[in-house]
Amino acid sequence: MSNKKRAIDWLKQAQNDYKYANQGLAGGYYSQVCFISQQSAEKAIKAIAYYHEYQIKGHSIAKIAKSIGINSEIESAGKRLDLYYISARYPDALPEGAPFEFFSKEQAKAALDDAELILKRSFFELNYEE
Repeated sequence: MSNKKRAIDWLKQAQNDYKYANQGLAGGYYSQVCFISQQSAEKAIKAIAYYHEYQIKGHSIAKIAKSIGINSEIESAGKRLDLYYISARYPDALPEGAPFEFFSKEQAKAALDDAELILKRSFFELNYEE
């Protein structure tokens, strides 16, 4: 399978994750929304990278964006979302308590907005329509 076709798979999964995160917002699962938004955006930025045949590693959206020459609001959104990769999931990432006790609806909405921004860029870069 070609890299371009695999990139579409990454983008479709990113979109599906984004839809799932929106359901989590409605249910009040704010830490999970933050993490899944990060995952959606990571898959979307990786879709761009794979489509253009970049060799990438890691999970940092901001680092991937920078390494493929996307230095803009996408990189800034990536920096914000990267904060949720561990902190929104693991109790030992915080001084005490469980992550779900610390994340707010406002953070979850902002994370979804950042993920949507990166998804839209991915749809544009891949010239993909649903």
